[in-house]
Amino acid sequence: MDLTLACLGTTYRLMPLSALGMLWLQTHFEDEHWELLSCGGIQLELNCVDDLSSDATDAGLIISRIPAPAQAKPVQTAPHQA
Repeated sequence: MDLTLACLGTTYRLMPLSALGMLWLQTHFEDEHWELLSCGGIQLELNCVDDLSSDATDAGLIISRIPAPAQAKPVQTAPHQA
């Protein structure tokens, strides 16, 4: 795995997981973003995620998209009887 995109609702958190993933990001983003890129501090909108994923996959990187966690349903309990 080279890059992970974790869904945070309406955005995706971009996290490099390999040296190749970080190198690829460094060639596609400006120098001032490298620190945030290296620690997973970048969030992207869906349309940017699709473009980035396509470009990275075309370059041979392996991308993992992590969906948003499912919302847990509240547990229904029966009233306590004495």
